[in-house]
Amino acid sequence: MPPDTLGQHGPPVDAAPLGEEEAEDLLRGICFKTGPPRTVGVELEWLVHDREHPEALVPEDRLRAAADAVRATPLDAALTFEPGGQLELSSQPKGSLMECADATAADLAAVRDTLGRSGLTLAGIGVDPWNPPRRLLREPRYDAMEAALDRSGSAGRAMMCTSASVQVCLDAGEEEPGPLGYGRRWQLGHLLGAVLVAAFANSPFRQGRRTGWQSTRQALWADLDPARTLAPQGRLDPRDAWAAHVLATPVMCVRNAEGPWDVPEALTFRDWIRGGGPRPPVRADLDYHLTTLFPPVRPRGHLELRMIDAQSGTDGWLVPLAVTTALFDDPEAAETVYRTVKPLAETAGLPPAPRNPLWTAAARDGLRDPELAAAAAACFTTALEALPRMGASGHVLGTVAAFHERYVARGRCPADDLPDPAQEPHGKGLVR
Repeated sequence: MPPDTLGQHGPPVDAAPLGEEEAEDLLRGICFKTGPPRTVGVELEWLVHDREHPEALVPEDRLRAAADAVRATPLDAALTFEPGGQLELSSQPKGSLMECADATAADLAAVRDTLGRSGLTLAGIGVDPWNPPRRLLREPRYDAMEAALDRSGSAGRAMMCTSASVQVCLDAGEEEPGPLGYGRRWQLGHLLGAVLVAAFANSPFRQGRRTGWQSTRQALWADLDPARTLAPQGRLDPRDAWAAHVLATPVMCVRNAEGPWDVPEALTFRDWIRGGGPRPPVRADLDYHLTTLFPPVRPRGHLELRMIDAQSGTDGWLVPLAVTTALFDDPEAAETVYRTVKPLAETAGLPPAPRNPLWTAAARDGLRDPELAAAAAACFTTALEALPRMGASGHVLGTVAAFHERYVARGRCPADDLPDPAQEPHGKGLVR
């Protein structure tokens, strides 16, 4: 942490104002830390439902008691709760796919056991299919976030309180060009990302109705904010593109020591540096600003892939973790998959993800889209060939192969298996 880091609720004390050139240099230096890919991590968000009546809204006091019990459970991963009560496990960076998978599986078993004693269960669905948004966390950050996102419509509240995902975290890559180079991996994330949206789409319902999207979660993200959820535009070097994007994105909030945080409108971080805000920004404000940007691929030193819906079942989360890691970190697979998805750039066109035709088709149609279905089939075949080279266990291989046979090989995604909430009076078919 830099010495001028803000406290939880207030501005820094005796911190030097941040200059424009300094901010650009910081962004170029901290967001892509290069070297041979060595570590992998995963962040798993889950909806928390009643085990017998998952369609019923769990009372706040019951959720809070369960959260306290889970916090008391020894875990390797970091545990947090999202504004709507969703549970998130963020693994420690691990030295291999299997280390990450084994540690996360052990944590999940402990969490499920703890919740089970309270009659609750983890539900792996991209969006709550029954209930409207209900915010439980009353903190300055979420008050400010809600106020800022409400300017663009209702998608912000839905994202904050009713969505869940699998986020795979991988090293940025090598400085040199090639299949493991950071520039190639950055480009791969924005093309393969659409294939991952389509293959793992698992949220066709919201508030009891079919939405017309296989991944309603991804549709919500695309509708969330005019700039905050976009990838950088243009074809600059990733470091230059990201630095320009961060400084051009409006500030979500300015933290205050007392009272509610300011929620400026249309104040970019560059404008703030140039004197447009209520006080001069410091390094800690830039660090905080980065946490309020939600592109589909977020560089945080490593790459955080944020586009995958939460997956159903005990081991459903294993599949996107294993497939994504194999396609990025095995050199042979990375070269093959890059050639596979490179033609998708023509479909994507010039608009940045996730608001371009490729990403829209992935969220709306899943693998019903023939181009995405063909790409997904090739990607899964490549991943299944690479996983043994990465030391994947028989269980991981079998889980990925079963998903491939059940969905990808048939041009289907998990959303195709979810029953209509109107036909499931107690919702158990949607939580499995």
